[in-house]
Amino acid sequence: MTDTKKSQHSQWSSRFAFILAATGSAVGLGNIWKFPYITGENGGGAFVIVYLLCVLLIGIPIMMAETMLGRRSRQNPIETMKTLAKEADADSNWHYLGWLGVIAGFLILSYYSVIAGWASAYVLKAFTGSFFSADAAEIKSLFDSFVASPVQLIFWHSLFMLATMLIVVRGVNSGIERAVRFLMPSLFVLLMLLVAYAMTTGSYDQGIKFLFTPDFSKLTANGVLTAMGHAFFTLSIGMGAIMVYGSYLPKDVSISKTVFLIAGTDTVVALLAGIAIFPIVFASGLEPAAGPGLIFQTLPIAFGNMTGGWLFGILFFVMLVFAALSSSISLIEPAVAWLVENKNMSREQACIWSGSITWLLGFGTIFSFNIWSELKIFDRTIFHLLDYLTANLMLPIGGFCIAVFAGWIMKHQHTEQELDMPDAISYQAWKLLISYVAPAAVFLVFLHVIGVL
Repeated sequence: MTDTKKSQHSQWSSRFAFILAATGSAVGLGNIWKFPYITGENGGGAFVIVYLLCVLLIGIPIMMAETMLGRRSRQNPIETMKTLAKEADADSNWHYLGWLGVIAGFLILSYYSVIAGWASAYVLKAFTGSFFSADAAEIKSLFDSFVASPVQLIFWHSLFMLATMLIVVRGVNSGIERAVRFLMPSLFVLLMLLVAYAMTTGSYDQGIKFLFTPDFSKLTANGVLTAMGHAFFTLSIGMGAIMVYGSYLPKDVSISKTVFLIAGTDTVVALLAGIAIFPIVFASGLEPAAGPGLIFQTLPIAFGNMTGGWLFGILFFVMLVFAALSSSISLIEPAVAWLVENKNMSREQACIWSGSITWLLGFGTIFSFNIWSELKIFDRTIFHLLDYLTANLMLPIGGFCIAVFAGWIMKHQHTEQELDMPDAISYQAWKLLISYVAPAAVFLVFLHVIGVL
């Protein structure tokens, strides 16, 4: 990229703006929709412990590395890897790592938007009183009939994608930054209100015990893989989002302090979501391992039978839409940035192209819940295949490559200069984790995936 193009590359107005945006990217459906149901599927407390270890020992070091790569180059992920590989006298094929992130973001957003469309539809259902006095069977029937309708899913998927593109088209400061300044505080307030309600249920202690009491006999090797994959998914690692957000980060901001704050906030939100949801699940006599439809088949029961449930139902699903929007804008931004900086497109043209392709890809997920529900690829529906391919394969591969590049390919003085950590011990600890621990952990998981372990 020429110096002229670099000078045109946007920048956050402040450290706080970056924290909000990166936290928004991390805090999304992964925390409120996905974390509770995969925790339920993998035994509760033991899964949570493994997940937290993955965040601390693998997620945070790689997130620091990805932010560092973006800020050092100040370009989109594809050009970032080209530039930094050249700077390190490394193979030019490293630019494919940038492509991997952009493609992963596309694939994730294609199904993410469909699930966010469910949340958008449920805002309306809550508003119109669809949950009022409904029991578990009625709520399940409501959900099943909804996802069985391709027309409804297409409408809500389209509406959510349109909202995403309207934010992204306005750019970094006027669009993304302004949106997250509103979305993130609102999301946190709404979540705390729901936690307060969960404390009034008769099953609060049971929910807390399920979430925080480990039973390692229920944790499988595949559960460990899922925990690591979710650490990547929820921190937005390996999908280009953090790299492109890092490229907008001012030079005087501490990457290490900022990333710890983002990862900590993201983890707290995930745990709060579990604290809010599992007491309601147990109070309703439902299974915590209900799968992707968990919050759409459990929480409406509570909202339909509690005092003030009409309002709380609306607030919860509005919160879910906010969380989804804060992440969706980061998933599409790497592709938009590349089209603007390398294909001489206006931001409007780049948004139309990238948004349209992602929107079309979403039809595969939509149909996997109805007319293509019997279509299985490697014994998975299209939705479950995309989820597995991205969260358990593409993101860890991307994270592995980022770790190798930052730990072994980049020059020592460059990583030390960019991270600017408070003391030598902190830097050496990061260097140890990024060079050995993170790559080894990801590699061991892949040995399990291919059946060697």
